[in-house]
Amino acid sequence: MTDAPPFSPAAERNREPILATLRQVLPAHGQALEVACGTGQHAAWFAQHLPGWHWWPTDAGADLFPAVLARTHGAGLRNVAAPSVLNLLAPEAWPLGEQCFDLVYAANLLHIAPWACAEALMRLAAQHLAPGGRLVTYGPYLEDEVPTAEGNRQFDASLRQQNPAWGIRRREDLQAEAARAGLALAQRHALPANNLLLVWVRAEGAGA
Repeated sequence: MTDAPPFSPAAERNREPILATLRQVLPAHGQALEVACGTGQHAAWFAQHLPGWHWWPTDAGADLFPAVLARTHGAGLRNVAAPSVLNLLAPEAWPLGEQCFDLVYAANLLHIAPWACAEALMRLAAQHLAPGGRLVTYGPYLEDEVPTAEGNRQFDASLRQQNPAWGIRRREDLQAEAARAGLALAQRHALPANNLLLVWVRAEGAGA
């Protein structure tokens, strides 16, 4: 009997609402680059339920790649590439070459990474999104005009205690960083548990 692969309860909880929103946002076919794929639960779930999409999972290190492979191979998925290392903070080693994607996807990353990762994610998307492509980010956010839920206040304080470079990011700060990279916020979707799914596009293509 083999050990079960590492498991993220949060990824299990949020995969359904994220999938429902992706179905609203995305066309039927495309190439998706996932940044910070973690245990591979999202890669396997989305590839299974969005069969017209080919999924390219990446992470900053290879520690969890056996879990990604176990899930995608175990599900018999043929539209998921083997995971590869992509460290946002080492752009000189990004393994993407000239490849472009219709979707760059990053879930629950920005609040458990230094701000430099947010800057790099925007630059990566600006460089590697195909025409009409989208950057989708998911997770908790602070917003100037929206009262912060008590759960997010406590979560933010806990994150900053663990690492002063972490913390829930202000949506407006991300918008400013996106603008510097040539991207703009096109859609804001409120999801359960005080999370947002944000859709970013090239600045000239922004719209509600």
